Amino acid sequence: MTMIPLPVRSRLARLGAWSRRRIPLLSRTPELKHWIEWAARVGFGARGFVYLSVGALTLLGVFGVGEAVGTGGALAWLVTRPFGRVWLALVILGLAAFVMWRLMQALFDADHEGKDREGLMARMGQLFSALGYSAMAFGALGLLFDKPENAEREAVVASRQTAETVTSLPWGDWLLALGGLAIIGIGIANVTRAWREDFTQHLACSEQLCRRVAPLARWGYVARGLAYLPLGAIVVLAGLHSQPSDVTSLGAALEAVERQPAGPWALIAMASGLIAFGVFSFVEARWRRIRPPREVL
Repeated sequence: MTMIPLPVRSRLARLGAWSRRRIPLLSRTPELKHWIEWAARVGFGARGFVYLSVGALTLLGVFGVGEAVGTGGALAWLVTRPFGRVWLALVILGLAAFVMWRLMQALFDADHEGKDREGLMARMGQLFSALGYSAMAFGALGLLFDKPENAEREAVVASRQTAETVTSLPWGDWLLALGGLAIIGIGIANVTRAWREDFTQHLACSEQLCRRVAPLARWGYVARGLAYLPLGAIVVLAGLHSQPSDVTSLGAALEAVERQPAGPWALIAMASGLIAFGVFSFVEARWRRIRPPREVL
């Protein structure tokens, strides 16, 4: 499953080898595979920073310091800090690098998932992940040039406008409900992955360290999956009741969880899990095996 024909890839490879022999500057630069590996590690680090921020800000919100936020809210908070735009620009570059790596996983099978049913499903998930992080990067790019006064409020408004656009289409209410079911499906898939996947198989660390960090991944995926469920349920009900104005953002959905009986405890568990997911992303940034596919070298 590759996008570049083999003859073209062969010519590009020969051109690269010729250029490194003929141009002294290129001969002293690292090979492309090293650049790809470094970019992927930066990408995992950027993902970790985003989820660590979401978890920490949500946890502070439970204790009355701020409010629960989604990824957009965390990035909007970042841009208000000292040198915030510089930090945000670095995060955007990191997310772009992570999207690049996800595309290599999906299109070139960098993780050797294979072409059987399970392998193709895993690669499809990586492709959707690339699309999701692309949207996150573009949203952060918008914050870089036009910082909103209240990111969460604007996220709610944008979500409702999208819902209204969907419901204006033929069978729009059902399409909106299906969108909510898709969000629930993503949440369930994350929870299922937490218990089925061996998160240490791609790590090049000691057996002792792998045993210690694996629970972080499981807890993180469970928390990330559970965080999607209330938002998905709200979107499904909005579609079934033909009320696009009921659609909200991830941060607002988490706040709705907090208002329920035992909600603060549930939100503390989710926020702690998102922090764990961020920490595990940093572990992957350091110890994950990055194998650039031959098709792009």
